[in-house]
Amino acid sequence: MKPTFPTVLGLLTVVAALMAGCGKKAEAPASPTPGVSPAGGFKVTVQLDWVPEPEHGGFFQAAAKGYFAESGLDVVLLPGGPNAFGMQKVATGQADISQADSTNVLLAIAEGLPVIHIGAVFQNDPSVLMLHADNPVNRFEDLQGKTIMARPEWAFLPYLRKKYGIDFNIIPQNFSVANFIGNKNFIQQGFYIAEPFHIQQGGAQAPKFLYAWDAGFDAYTVLAANKPWVAKHPDRVRAFLAAYIRGWRDYLEGDPEPAHALMKKLNPNNTDAFLAYSRKMIADERLVTGRVGGGAAQIGRVSKERFQTQISQLEELGILKKGSLTVDQVVTTAYLPPL
Repeated sequence: MKPTFPTVLGLLTVVAALMAGCGKKAEAPASPTPGVSPAGGFKVTVQLDWVPEPEHGGFFQAAAKGYFAESGLDVVLLPGGPNAFGMQKVATGQADISQADSTNVLLAIAEGLPVIHIGAVFQNDPSVLMLHADNPVNRFEDLQGKTIMARPEWAFLPYLRKKYGIDFNIIPQNFSVANFIGNKNFIQQGFYIAEPFHIQQGGAQAPKFLYAWDAGFDAYTVLAANKPWVAKHPDRVRAFLAAYIRGWRDYLEGDPEPAHALMKKLNPNNTDAFLAYSRKMIADERLVTGRVGGGAAQIGRVSKERFQTQISQLEELGILKKGSLTVDQVVTTAYLPPL
């Protein structure tokens, strides 16, 4: 479960603070991610959205197997968490690339941050509503009058209210599954490639889900980059994306142990059981390759048509001002490998 960035006021405040404290790009950590290319390559700093887990499989497999190094890149992977502030760091040049939810990147761009989508992590964002298997709620319409623990800023919530003509109460997300395990009627936003494992470890049955994409709200998990940096280093961006895509394919189709070894080193909370579970969920649900069609050729791809749909949905909800964004402002496919 990962939080999104703050509200607009909070976002601008954080950006201002980062810019005040960083007149130039921050230096890389003294101990970069194990397995990245040796000193001397072109440095690329990537801010992860969360602590190292299988959702970052493409990064860590490319690092561990030397795909970044072969491309002449010295990639530093910065672990994330609730206060990672990936978009803000990319906007201020403290990181070159960050993993994020496409909806949040769109809102950042609308506020003037110099970032752009350059590729996909997941073709479908795995944020869902989790319910106990015997909960009588089975459809979005059944959420009328219910209480949901979720990020209040999640754009899917006003989308549900408008599309289905329903209302519900929100408890702010606390990124714990304890309440869910203890209350059979609890409904909670979750990252369904992670939380269900911990729910079952806590003694509850595997939850069922209401998927955002089934309601027509289909965000990506994306790679967002500093826009001036991308324009200045197009060949490096192409090399990075090619190595990253190669890493994902190898992680899903080959032996994931090289990536998992790095993840365990950086995040001691990772267990072999959790890593295997989460990777299997990613593979079985075809999050990287696309749930409909797709295949390996779809890894990393983004669709301008889908971004137009997202922009239109956010405009209809009043979250984005109409006409404030165009597709070409927010996403480029120019640096992805040719099909």
